[in-house]
Amino acid sequence: MIRGMSAPSFMDLALKTAENAGKSGEVPIGCVIVRGYEVIATASNRTLTDRDPTAHAEILAIRQAADAIGTERLVDCDLYVTLEPCTMCAGAISFARIRRLYYGAADPKGGAVESGVRFFAQPTCHHVPEIYGAVGETEAARLLREFFRERR
Repeated sequence: MIRGMSAPSFMDLALKTAENAGKSGEVPIGCVIVRGYEVIATASNRTLTDRDPTAHAEILAIRQAADAIGTERLVDCDLYVTLEPCTMCAGAISFARIRRLYYGAADPKGGAVESGVRFFAQPTCHHVPEIYGAVGETEAARLLREFFRERR
């Protein structure tokens, strides 16, 4: 657990985590979960490494945070992720009762917050976090562009 970081630094940590994921061949998406000013979880995509299509950064970080604090309800936690969450991750964020969601780059194809299905706007959504988009957007988008450019 890391203590004493400021809010912009939390997204910087998510970006660094994403960068490291890209270096290992995973899609460069990083996630950090914070309780107060303490980082309680960090994760990056591991779908290839784990051979698990659900091993998205958000899912892995939520599991780690729930384990760290001993409950599945992360009501006083904030989640920072470098890419707009997909439908699966938005659902997990809602079920975990994350207080605030900060995300970097928008994802017009796979995002589900302000793109696509707009999960949190649906009447069947049980919990809606406070949402802050475009936090660290330029750097998050750059990481993704460079990663996919190298693979084409």
